[in-house]
Amino acid sequence: MNENNFMRVNDVAKELGISVSHAYKIMQRLNKELREKGYMIIAGRVNRKYFIGSMSIKWTEKIEKLINKE
Repeated sequence: MNENNFMRVNDVAKELGISVSHAYKIMQRLNKELREKGYMIIAGRVNRKYFIGSMSIKWTEKIEKLINKE
């Protein structure tokens, strides 16, 4: 497997512009979701494609809520 398939905590923090401690919490949540779906996870890393997909969905939901409020 290519190491670029996974993101480490510093990658997540940098991508989202958040603290490392907050990035750990997000990674834990994402890895929990993957584990519940039956995937094997690697502690301290999160699948890059799942991260991007998850963040895209969250941003889309936020944008839709803002649009619907107007």
